[in-house]
Amino acid sequence: MRDSISSLPDEILGKILSLVPTKVAASTSVLSKRWRNLLSLVDSLSFDESMVVYPNEEEATNGSQRFSDFVDKTLALLHNSPAIKTFSLCRMVMTESYKDESARVNRWIWTAMEKGLLELNLYAPNPGTDVSIEPRLLRSTTLVKLTICGHYAIRRFQRVFFPALRSLSFITALSHFCYLQMMSACPVLEELTIRDCEFPDMRKTIGGADVIHASIKRLVIVTPLPDLTDYYAAAAYFESTRSIVHIQAPSLVYLDYSSFVFSDYEVDDLDSLVEARLDLKLWMSTSHFDYDDDYFYDHHGYLCPPDDPSPHIFGDVTCLVAAIRNITTLHLSPDSLEVFHFCCEPMPTFNNLLNLSIESNNQRGWQVMPLLLESCPILRTLVFKGLVHKVTNRCGDACACNPQNPSQKNSKKMEKKKCCLHTCPVKVLEISDYGGCFQEVEQMRHFLGNLECLETVKVGVHPDKNREFVRANVMALPILSSKCTIQLL
Repeated sequence: MRDSISSLPDEILGKILSLVPTKVAASTSVLSKRWRNLLSLVDSLSFDESMVVYPNEEEATNGSQRFSDFVDKTLALLHNSPAIKTFSLCRMVMTESYKDESARVNRWIWTAMEKGLLELNLYAPNPGTDVSIEPRLLRSTTLVKLTICGHYAIRRFQRVFFPALRSLSFITALSHFCYLQMMSACPVLEELTIRDCEFPDMRKTIGGADVIHASIKRLVIVTPLPDLTDYYAAAAYFESTRSIVHIQAPSLVYLDYSSFVFSDYEVDDLDSLVEARLDLKLWMSTSHFDYDDDYFYDHHGYLCPPDDPSPHIFGDVTCLVAAIRNITTLHLSPDSLEVFHFCCEPMPTFNNLLNLSIESNNQRGWQVMPLLLESCPILRTLVFKGLVHKVTNRCGDACACNPQNPSQKNSKKMEKKKCCLHTCPVKVLEISDYGGCFQEVEQMRHFLGNLECLETVKVGVHPDKNREFVRANVMALPILSSKCTIQLL
């Protein structure tokens, strides 16, 4: 059979080999004389130690020279390469001493950077593979994207400068000083990701590093915090941090923020922000507050139930929520709904919000839902991932819940008012993971019977459920809007 691919020009073959793992690209050199020297045309290198096949378990656990030798030989073959655009390195185990291993890895990185490197991705997922990054690697006039993940040690440097860097990702332990130094060294930075980072020398920023940068357009912050299931431990930890998170990013367009709630947020008005994804978590369970009619604030400013002044609701997200009020798309986690209810006063009006996406589970309530929907005067698309949620006495008329609580027997009956869904301008309702259980059916009935402006309802059926049964169940529900059509996905 005719070998069509070998007849392609060298430059085309080099582009093709750049799209496959470097191990595969290097193996093509044994095909024929035609392929022997094509590796020098590869401009994207990806070295992943997890792809190495070790002869025995001992070498796989303790490391082997096999991977290191392969990287050394490959880089030697590329000494005549005109340019290397992308260099990715995933190191699984150490084969030498810490000092020797760091020197070798730094040499690999430097070899790539000398070729005008544009993108650098470093991964060291396993403890014991710690590599100390040399200062010379943190100065590049060509680098556009940098990702540092895992056990790479970044220490204090005198000179750090990335004048062309537009994307920076930290998924590693990092000192606060080095973080600030890196931020100041990237004048045109547009994307910043801080995921699972720890700032051991700076409690002040444990709730999500301060972000003060004029050019950042996309910001992702996911911060790890201790799992404090004991109330008093959580209270002590909160008192010791008293964190205030600062965000000053006037060019920000997209925000993805996941963290526990902290004392306060100092956030400038994010007028350029278009989309926000929030996963905010309370420090403790809200079970003490589910059925209380009144709250009060103690002398520290914490929200407390009237019958038990010991539990507190920590944190205040009022400033953060107010700063994102001009967005058009908002995604909220189940925890964020409770945070909005307990830690945001007052609720701002989202005058530009068109798309609201809400994730739900049976451990978190919908107490804030009526107020949230009333605060979105031009909302067009409402998306739910799941309809099952925790039943409380505060879900309001956005919910079909019927909580049975003895404390309600003697409570004053609330005056009837028009359901908040009647004034909700939503035209498209999307629901995923719909299983057709009793609570889901009642909630669906409530939506279809009260949303006057509905035009389209899209229902994604849970894969474990009988699709035809769910279809018949949904289609039998009464619909208030005469224009509404239902689609089962």
